[in-house]
Amino acid sequence: MVSLKNDRFLRALLRKPVDRTPIWMMRQAGRYLPEYRETRRLAGSFLDLCKNTELACEVTMQPLRRYSMDAAILFSDILTVPDAMGLGLYFEEGEGPRFRKSINNESDVRNLKSIKAEDDLSYVMNAVRAIRKELNGDIPLIGFSGSPWTLATYMVEGGSSKDFAKVKTMAYSQPELMHSLLGILADAVADYLGAQISAGAQAVQIFDTWGGSLSSQGYKDFSLAYMKRIIEQLSVTLEGSSVPVILFTKGGGQWLPFIAETGAHAIGIDWTTDIKNARSQVGDLVALQGNMDPAILFSSPKRIREEVANILEGFGKGTGHVFNLGHGITPGVDPDNVSAFVDAVQELSPKYHL
Repeated sequence: MVSLKNDRFLRALLRKPVDRTPIWMMRQAGRYLPEYRETRRLAGSFLDLCKNTELACEVTMQPLRRYSMDAAILFSDILTVPDAMGLGLYFEEGEGPRFRKSINNESDVRNLKSIKAEDDLSYVMNAVRAIRKELNGDIPLIGFSGSPWTLATYMVEGGSSKDFAKVKTMAYSQPELMHSLLGILADAVADYLGAQISAGAQAVQIFDTWGGSLSSQGYKDFSLAYMKRIIEQLSVTLEGSSVPVILFTKGGGQWLPFIAETGAHAIGIDWTTDIKNARSQVGDLVALQGNMDPAILFSSPKRIREEVANILEGFGKGTGHVFNLGHGITPGVDPDNVSAFVDAVQELSPKYHL
């Protein structure tokens, strides 16, 4: 294990003993912080912020100056890979991410640019190196990517979607084409995460944001199989080194036993899944990460503390739990309520690790 002043996050992911439950938040560097909003204004746009090494490092560090988090997460976007493949990522105000080109047929898949992450996504690796230097061995750094299925949804739909009609039509009416696209993406993501690890990421998370939109068999065929393919490639690349991999499928609570068999070290669960039930399903196969509803942060410090207590009690005694929200923190949350959240986890969790 890498020598760190605080390694409880990595220890928990590997189900090793810890003194208390570690905590970090998805989107912990984000719009709920006034200093983030100011830095983004200086950058000019979200993508410019992602691609500016100094500013990407700055916003990664901002929440760590306010809160005693047990991990930092790289500031970037899940759609960097398809952008590097030539689809032209941009952000439309009020509509989220969009692509100038979309994937509609076999020719579009065939014409995707083959990428090497260290070269084509060098700005991400530069940010990883800068953040690791700035962290100075205090806490570990998490790298990440979108899952192949999640990336494919944006690439086929051309951006965000409510019903996923185009991508599901392709998956179910042209499965060979969809599998071809997903295979290309899985290999690119494995290379991308491997490059992040080489640059200094000490754990990685695969964000399967839209896996829960699929049927049970569709999830196994079009999402889970390709995340497993990524983990298998990373295992070969890392040659046995313990860099933990977290899989997070939003809406994936019904598939926990299958996710636990992928080789991932931890499963992220959203707030719709009961953590006690989740632990009973996966046993000691994997760690669990989660899973407070982000909306609880709009309530009072007392209510936040009660919810933290409920989740800690639900998981119970022993290691293998990383406290997190069940999805990214919502813009508009009072930063003081995040303090109440972090303090509650740190104050209430030690008794579960005696």
